[in-house]
Amino acid sequence: QVQLVESGGGLVQAGGSLRLSCAASGRTFSNYVMGWFRQAPGKEREFIGVIAWSGGSTYYADSVKGRFTISRDNAKNTVYLQMNSLEPEDTAVYYCAAQRLMVDVTAPRAYDYWGQGTQVTVSS
Repeated sequence: QVQLVESGGGLVQAGGSLRLSCAASGRTFSNYVMGWFRQAPGKEREFIGVIAWSGGSTYYADSVKGRFTISRDNAKNTVYLQMNSLEPEDTAVYYCAAQRLMVDVTAPRAYDYWGQGTQVTVSS
C-alpha cells in the first residue's frame, strides 16, 4: 500500500502561483511513477502531468504545458506541482496518484493509489 497526502491548495488570484506537495508513505517511493490530476465540479478527472521514477522524464497536458512543472524529491518521498500563471479555469480539486509502470499515464484507471485531493481556487 502507498498512502498519498496532498497539501498546498488554497485561494489565489488569476496570474498567481501555488505549489502543491504530495507526500508518500508505505512503499519505496522511487519505485512509483507519480501523476497529477484535477477534477472540477461536474467534469471528469483530467490528467495534468506525470513524472518518472527518478524524475528524469516528465510529460504534461497541453492545457498546462509551460505553466505547470512537476518535480520530485525521492529522499523526501514527495512530489511537487508548481503552478504559475494560474487562470480561473484551473480551479479544481487536485490529486496526486501513483503507479509502478509508466503506462497509459493520462488515464486515471492506470493508477493504483490516490491522495484525497486538495482544493485550488483561482479568482478572476
